[in-house]
Amino acid sequence: MKRVATIAVVLCLTGVAGCQRFGGGQYSAPPLPATPTTPVSGGQLTPLTVPAPGAVSAEPMAPQPGLPAATPAPGQQVAALPAAPAPATAREIGRNDMLGGWKIASGSSNCMLFMTLTTWTGGYRANTRGCNDATLSSVSAWDLSGKQVVLKDNSGGEVARLYAGAGESFSGQTSAGSAVTLSR
Repeated sequence: MKRVATIAVVLCLTGVAGCQRFGGGQYSAPPLPATPTTPVSGGQLTPLTVPAPGAVSAEPMAPQPGLPAATPAPGQQVAALPAAPAPATAREIGRNDMLGGWKIASGSSNCMLFMTLTTWTGGYRANTRGCNDATLSSVSAWDLSGKQVVLKDNSGGEVARLYAGAGESFSGQTSAGSAVTLSR
């Protein structure tokens, strides 16, 4: 009887020693908090003044007359991709259509993109895995804009815009103008 009790104690201690919760050795950082988004207020834009053809400015980046000459704050979005007309084959998409894992490719880079409905800066949470391209690895959020899927970085700046194609595939371009595709 004493031998059975000893074997039982040894087996229990061996089991507890293999338990990760008992060891308490590894520390993992807490998950990042969800950041609520605020709506953008609309307003009237001032018209741009176009210089005469062939006119040369003494200062290449001189501010246009009538426009403020301000330096953007760090992390502020400076420019957005121009809205391109939707292809005739573009179809309506919903948020639930985008959830889960996707293969994303641009140029010679292929990696995985994961999308959730967790509210995040600029839309919903997204992350990439295995990307060797800095542009693709910067994706941290996504949102829908009409028939487009907009991929965004940590500051809410646009990384890429894509339209739904046939089946579960999307194609578009990055903010740098490179072709990008999503597929299951």
